[in-house]
Amino acid sequence: MSFQPIEQAPGRLNRSELAIPGSQPQMFEKAAKLDVDVIFLDLEDAVAPNEKEQARKNIIKALNEIDWGNKSMSVRINGLDTHYMYRDVVDVVEQAGERLDLIMIPKVGTAADVYAVDMMVTQIEAAKGYKKRIGFEHIIETALGMQNVSEIAAASPRNESLHFGVADYAASTRARTTIIGGVNEDYSVLTDPAKDGSREVHWGDMWHYALARMVVAARANGLRPIDGPFGDFSDPDGYRAAAKRAAVLGCEGKWAIHPSQAALANEVMSPSDSEVDRAERILKAMADAEKTGKGAVSLDGRLIDYASIRQAEVLIEKVKQVATA
Repeated sequence: MSFQPIEQAPGRLNRSELAIPGSQPQMFEKAAKLDVDVIFLDLEDAVAPNEKEQARKNIIKALNEIDWGNKSMSVRINGLDTHYMYRDVVDVVEQAGERLDLIMIPKVGTAADVYAVDMMVTQIEAAKGYKKRIGFEHIIETALGMQNVSEIAAASPRNESLHFGVADYAASTRARTTIIGGVNEDYSVLTDPAKDGSREVHWGDMWHYALARMVVAARANGLRPIDGPFGDFSDPDGYRAAAKRAAVLGCEGKWAIHPSQAALANEVMSPSDSEVDRAERILKAMADAEKTGKGAVSLDGRLIDYASIRQAEVLIEKVKQVATA
């Protein structure tokens, strides 16, 4: 390992993150009863301009009065380029900061954006005498944000997670798509002709690079990488496939824009029984190897060594986290 230590963000369970518009308070009580790790109450994209002020009041009331159980509660504020943002931060943190765990900052473009919100929240916390520190979730959803993702990830000790905002990212990069989080048949590989002249088309994941780059920036700074929305909530198989791709790359959670997606996120982002069994056997095999002075052995016909221990320990730690949720 490098001599440079990586301080890990708080170990918050973040398999599923449900979006609830602040302008639809009739959804709050139902959301509070769902099996979901994090809920973000939205003041940004899901709220029309003429409803912003009332949505803010709805969220403050809900945070103070509804029993959200052990869920982590977040509020997505409006962007720094709007005149709604400062009042979002001031009103929500001053009036409901005791129940607020996280602030989600949209369209983060530079480290200075993070600094600006950090300064405001720090002053409010000090003035109100809050004992806990509110964390930050950053949505990487512009070309500028992706260019500066490493600096953003390191910009504040409040940082806890980076989220891939696929829809706005597509618009920012002028990607040729109008779907949210799915695949595109034009992003494909055509095989060379077979002997009979036939050719196959293999679809690819057009978001692979962006998501992988965000994961690296998050993990290098001890943050949780979270995959963003999948727009077609009538396609559970498509959602599950997208979540699996994100999990393979290192994401530990995914958004749910519909309650039905929360269970899918929990399923995919939780270790399977077979994964847990193999991790436990790896730890046992390596413990036995250490007793005989070996640093590597074979298991099921494959090499395992101390790197395998670290992989297995990460998985077992997630199992413990899920069990205590």
